[in-house]
Amino acid sequence: MKNIIFIAPPAAGKGTQSKLVSQAYNIPHISIGDIMRSARDPNTEIGKIIIKCQDERKLVPLDITLNLLKTRIAKEDCNNGYILDGFPRNLEQAYEYEKILKSLNKEIGVVIFLDIDKNLALERTLSRMICPSCGATYNLLNEELKPKKEGICDKCNSNLTTRTDDNKNTFIKGFNTYMKETLPLIEYYQNKGVLKIIKVNKNKSIQDIFNQIKEIIS
Repeated sequence: MKNIIFIAPPAAGKGTQSKLVSQAYNIPHISIGDIMRSARDPNTEIGKIIIKCQDERKLVPLDITLNLLKTRIAKEDCNNGYILDGFPRNLEQAYEYEKILKSLNKEIGVVIFLDIDKNLALERTLSRMICPSCGATYNLLNEELKPKKEGICDKCNSNLTTRTDDNKNTFIKGFNTYMKETLPLIEYYQNKGVLKIIKVNKNKSIQDIFNQIKEIIS
């Protein structure tokens, strides 16, 4: 089984596909966001730095991110492969990540870019709803992701809400920044021969995209 890096702009479905791959192949889904949340401990020096950076909406120092990531992928459950979600985001991170892989005698594996049109990603973002109780996410634009009962969480029956940052201005800023940082990364992995591109559009279901991912993995 190969290691898998998912690269995707906001609302491309990266989280959904990561979970499907993780379940299908029994490999861990490693999210940088989850790693950071787990390390938010006010009783440790690293935890204090992470809390301060996140509360001030600043990037956590790269050396801390790298150390946490190395510790995670060195665990036994990653020996048969893993899904890396949210990293690397730029060339500097890609270079440092490869140093980690070399030190652990691991390979890059395959890099999958979920390519979505900005307008479709915006539509998806503005149609997104979340459950404040259990964290489940839904999308009114996608039949597969709609709640069974309008405005109610399928899992815990709580009332669904929208995220405060799910608005047009915030989305456009985030999308443009992401693409600016990521485009050189896409070219970098393409030159290495490890990049696979999947086009995300309205005509493709979640299962359609997952089937393409399975073909890439196999």
